[in-house]
Amino acid sequence: MTLTIKNEWFIDEFGRTVLLRGVNLGGSSKVPTTPDGATHLKTDFRDHRDVSFVGRPFPIKEADEHFHRIKHWGFNCLRFILTWEAIEHKGPKQYDKEYLDYIEEIIKIAESYQFYIFIDPHQDVWSRMTGGDGAPGWLFEKVGLDYTKFDESEAALVMQYRYDPSKPKAYPPMHWDNNNVRFANATMWTLFFGGRDFAQSCKINGINIQDYLQDHYIGAVKQVAHRVKDFSFIIGFDSLNEPKKGWIEEKVDGSGKEGFSEILGHNFTPIDAMLTAAGYPRTLTYREIKVTSIKQTGKDLLNKNKVSCWLEGAEDIWRREGIWHLDENENPVILNNDHFTHINGNKVDFYKDYLSPFILKFSKEIHNFIPNSIIFFEGPEVTMMMGKKTNFNLPQNEGPFANAAHWYDAASTSTKKAWLRLNYDIITDKLVFGKKNVQKMYNRQLAKIKSVSKNSTGGFPTLLGEFGLHYDLNHKKAYRQFEKKGQKAFEKNIEMLTMIYDAMDINLLHGTQWNYTADNSNEWGDLWNLEDLSIFSRDQQLDPMDINSGGRAIKGFCRPHFLYCAGIPLKMEFNLKKGKFYFEFDGKSSIQAPTIIYVPKIQYPKGYNIKVNEGTFEKKEKDQLVLIKIKEDGNHIVNITRIN
Repeated sequence: MTLTIKNEWFIDEFGRTVLLRGVNLGGSSKVPTTPDGATHLKTDFRDHRDVSFVGRPFPIKEADEHFHRIKHWGFNCLRFILTWEAIEHKGPKQYDKEYLDYIEEIIKIAESYQFYIFIDPHQDVWSRMTGGDGAPGWLFEKVGLDYTKFDESEAALVMQYRYDPSKPKAYPPMHWDNNNVRFANATMWTLFFGGRDFAQSCKINGINIQDYLQDHYIGAVKQVAHRVKDFSFIIGFDSLNEPKKGWIEEKVDGSGKEGFSEILGHNFTPIDAMLTAAGYPRTLTYREIKVTSIKQTGKDLLNKNKVSCWLEGAEDIWRREGIWHLDENENPVILNNDHFTHINGNKVDFYKDYLSPFILKFSKEIHNFIPNSIIFFEGPEVTMMMGKKTNFNLPQNEGPFANAAHWYDAASTSTKKAWLRLNYDIITDKLVFGKKNVQKMYNRQLAKIKSVSKNSTGGFPTLLGEFGLHYDLNHKKAYRQFEKKGQKAFEKNIEMLTMIYDAMDINLLHGTQWNYTADNSNEWGDLWNLEDLSIFSRDQQLDPMDINSGGRAIKGFCRPHFLYCAGIPLKMEFNLKKGKFYFEFDGKSSIQAPTIIYVPKIQYPKGYNIKVNEGTFEKKEKDQLVLIKIKEDGNHIVNITRIN
């Protein structure tokens, strides 16, 4: 069942074009099961070596229930979430065998449901200790950082320290991304991608920190690759979820930035971050969303107590590298404002000089285990989401590669409100008025992402590795109404999901929606940083015998689409209100296997009529599928209409 790549398409063993539509599994895989790593629970992370992720995304005994439901909803692909920490939390090369055994078993069960699976070694803003997830905690000790001081020194904004339900502004929703500009996260990513250039003095056991970090990360992922190398439904690996630049390409004083900036909260420049982390108080501006734009709303003096997050006896890497020092009056002064922008007089390019070499290194190591594995690559998410031109250097003979860029409605995701008739276009930096124009904005933004892939070296398929929306919109209004209104309580979510999937269909895009979290709850969402994007929750499961029970806004994502096409897809669209599905493709009669279309009962409760302009069709209503066999080459049209 291994897929190959031909231009922008995934091709199966019969020569059919495959549309990958799936989910990320799952949101709570970012945090340990033992002790409970849900981010609303207080911790100082001192137990980071003694954690377990066994049971993420769900216990083995629940696997059939969840896989059966996901398959029933028409998904054929899983972006399987795991973290570096889950594998190597005990210490260098001390791999968690129990967790690896669990991963092998859960994927073996998933394979029996014939899901195409790619493994995503997930991270958000580096690690749990820096407000996200991903890397193990012992790495901070290697570079001389005290993670227990990150909160006091403002080196990280961490929910486990800051969250207070009586004070919402202490840790606002969607502010975890502020860690992108804070010290701990920015330092670790700069070292990970650019240590050899920007921190030449930082070595572990004689190895530069860049090589040390990358080798351990890839080494951990290889443990998983070894376990799944013989599984026929493993189609590939994501090289790294939402990689960050750190400070690479930035001036130390923060000057010279252009265009849209997504950062909410305190606006750290690199020098602000370095100094507050070293114990020097700084006054920083604070930014919030006002209407649909980000505006400065105040200023705050940070790190009043002059706490340093460097371990006692450890030397500040960036001061040692000659970026800043203290003058005769003990005042901090920048010595080299271009430290992260130029090397040997040449301007650096993050994508060409740092990210691409890492992806190629990752690809080579994975291909040693699984030669035909597809490497799903990403860049920093906002740049990719905006469809900006990037200088990826990924030769096809080093692949195969697929662009796994992420896309979210920026206004709705940031505010947890459905901006359906008024929105903000992050590409044009303008307000958009009217639902039709919002739909056009969606269509245009996804087309731009796909165009980046087409224009890359030889062209790549585009799979939206993440897209989705919060289900707790408008202060959890749907949850309060669910018992009385059922799925109609999710009316806004259904409307918004329909617009997103319409845009994907128009662009014939692959995608894995974020996310399916088996242990989601109305109160704590996906158990991570107040996010609540799961399409399933036990709190909506009123009838465990009903496979749809527990689903949220099901009609928004459970909709007809082709799964396999005996030819090249040309057009696909679905009208939710009228129940009309249209699919057009350039058929190849030499392909003996049928074109297969998923037709969900939830959209066609009384059945449907189908017309094809050439060939024969067979309804497999139990499996919610239509199989179409063609006899002639050329244009083929499929129309499916709801019986009312």
